[in-house]
Amino acid sequence: MELIGPTLSLRYATAADAPALFTLGSDAEVTRSFSWGPYTRPEQPLAYVKTLAPQRERGEQLDFLIVHHDDGPIGVTGLAEVSRRDRRAVVGTWLGRRWWGTGANDECKALLLRLAFEWLGLERVGAYADVVNGRSQAALAKVGFTREGELRRWHRHGETVHDVVLFSLLRDEFERSSLAAIPAELRGEPPAAFVVAEPRQPARGG
Repeated sequence: MELIGPTLSLRYATAADAPALFTLGSDAEVTRSFSWGPYTRPEQPLAYVKTLAPQRERGEQLDFLIVHHDDGPIGVTGLAEVSRRDRRAVVGTWLGRRWWGTGANDECKALLLRLAFEWLGLERVGAYADVVNGRSQAALAKVGFTREGELRRWHRHGETVHDVVLFSLLRDEFERSSLAAIPAELRGEPPAAFVVAEPRQPARGG
């Protein structure tokens, strides 16, 4: 499966992408709020890639490589914490530092949210941001997510435990947002484990 936008595409990562992921994820500034990283050995991103297909099959995590049409891989985005009963999931995204503030976050979020709301049938997508990560919080607010509150001692990175801010976006909010106007083409079929309802008619943009 692949999602195609104006300047970016989302596709499954392969072992051949491990060197690019190592370059992107070895930046300590990029990974400072994550539960992993920074990468210090090429084997680490390769091990990550090997977990992806089994996680998709089990319906646990649906990660994509973010690929710029001209410049190649620039980051990762995906859905986790999927609840089929409640039709919700959580989005996570990271980009190489070069791509911060370029609009890449908007486009990759638009592609992933179109998948979530229109083709998987989700009704709510949440997101977390570290309480001290103002850049991440501002990026979520910019694309239409609503700040719901703080979760104390929610996220562990090594021996450090972080408080996080919880954000959410509902399906009808997405359909009214500027993100829904960004063209998105789906090629292939979403994994059955993540489809919780019949696909809806596309919103604005394709």
